[in-house]
Amino acid sequence: MTAIGMAQPSSGTRTPRIRSRSITRQGLFVCGILSGLLYVATDILGGLRYPGYSFTSQAISELMAVGAPSETFVDPLFLTYGVLTLAFGVGVFREGANIGRAARITGVLLMAYAAIGLAGPTLFEMHPRSSANFGTDAPHIILTGVLVSLTLLSMALGAFALGRRFRVYSFLTLLIMIGMGTMSAPFGALLAAGQPTPGFGIAERILIYSSLLWVAVLGVALLRRSTCREAP
Repeated sequence: MTAIGMAQPSSGTRTPRIRSRSITRQGLFVCGILSGLLYVATDILGGLRYPGYSFTSQAISELMAVGAPSETFVDPLFLTYGVLTLAFGVGVFREGANIGRAARITGVLLMAYAAIGLAGPTLFEMHPRSSANFGTDAPHIILTGVLVSLTLLSMALGAFALGRRFRVYSFLTLLIMIGMGTMSAPFGALLAAGQPTPGFGIAERILIYSSLLWVAVLGVALLRRSTCREAP
């Protein structure tokens, strides 16, 4: 007896679609890894294009300050970093459907961080140290505070997106960042007053690079998880 109306979906039509979704998902995770690499490269190359710039005592924001010698070079690269981070946030949010609510919320926070951060190099630049004061740089300071808060929140919630090892790593990274943030706090008034800030560049870079590494580690973990899931 021949069955009527029981035709099965062609695997030939489903497989390319599934493969395309997998490639897109993995590409979004790779964006998280690339974002950190681009940020570090921009920091280094921008500093080299800024005569007299000190990586140990000056802020990364000074590379994109109004009129800085490195401004036109680093601005497009920092914007690209923001776009990559935004794409990664989308990937984390979508992966939340497979691994839970913590990942979805983390994805939203990462997207918010990236979207708000895109305004930094264009609308909320700091002024050169010699001409800055709290009033003129208040928008930049507020923006920085918002971005740091979003970063810490995304890490705190993202810690629960994967297993115990990633959770321990996430909280250790949070402790490092909070410690560096505490050390950096006294430099704020000195920076606004145009005074020297020895050691500020080191503390800030440890703080920021720690968060970049966390994003990269999360990206690698999600990429490996996705690859294993898609493996036959």
